[in-house]
Parts: sequence; C-alpha cells; structure tokens
Amino acid sequence: MTKDWEDRVAAAWAAFDDYPEERAADFRAVIDALVAELPDDSPVGPFEQACAWDSTGRSDKAVPLYREALARGLDGYRGRRAKIQLSSSLRNVGQPEEGVKLLTPELDAPSDELDDAVRATLALCLSSLGRDREGLSLVLGALAPHLPRYQRSMANYARALVNPGD
Repeated sequence: MTKDWEDRVAAAWAAFDDYPEERAADFRAVIDALVAELPDDSPVGPFEQACAWDSTGRSDKAVPLYREALARGLDGYRGRRAKIQLSSSLRNVGQPEEGVKLLTPELDAPSDELDDAVRATLALCLSSLGRDREGLSLVLGALAPHLPRYQRSMANYARALVNPGD
C-alpha cells in the first residue's frame, strides 16, 4: 500500500454518500478495483471489501471478509475497526454472542479514539442478548467523560448498574 492508494481509498469512502442505495454495487466495484491493486495475501483487501458490503447493507457478505482480514493478520487501527465492525455485523445476522466474545477483550486494549465505538457496539450486542443493564452501563461509562459536568456521578451510576453493592 502506498500513500497514493490510501488517499484513493479515503476519497472513495468520502464519496460514499454520492452512491444511492440502487448504486451500491457501483460503490463496491470502486472498492474492488482498489483492492485488486493489493497483493493477494493482503489483509487490507478483504477488510475494505467487508466495509463496502457492510456499508451497503449486506452484513451477511461482510462477516466472512472481516474474518478473513483478521485471519490474515490485520492489526493496529484497522484491526480494531474490523473487530468492532465484525461484531456489529454478527449482531445484525443474529450472532450477538460471538460479537460479545470478540469485543470484550477490546475493553482492556490500549486506549484510542475507537474506545467509545467498542463500548457502543458491545452494548448493542449485549442488548440483543437481553443483557440491557450491562449494555447501558457500558454506554453511560463511555458517555461520562464527555459530559461537561456529572462525570463522576454518571461513572458511578454506570458501575452500579452491574455491581449494585459497590
């Protein structure tokens, strides 16, 4: 991957909203053409294709591609994105428990700008499993640091939802 390739992928995604639903296949073709420029064993290729399928409403097609990208060693920022997006797609196809298993370790991963997305997606997976209190706890815990006031109170309320005796 070169900076030029990364720039063209970014430009394709920046133009995503220019593709109405009936042109979803056209957008995926743009991504497929960019992926065709990568080495056959690149983990980035299936990741970008998974994103394109996912973003055009086909979580079922995205799941195996996310898995392939991770199996090929996708790591770092894109790897974390793949875990978040795969978990969301798994939830969409009726496998939220697998999403919970995939994302729970991410709660202890080094912090980055994706922390809140991890918690929000995990909360949705938990809710799909009927574990709403745990999900709400995650969401409140993620929200608390962003509040102009009441950070401590909200963080305490979030903990109390899952540990009432604390």
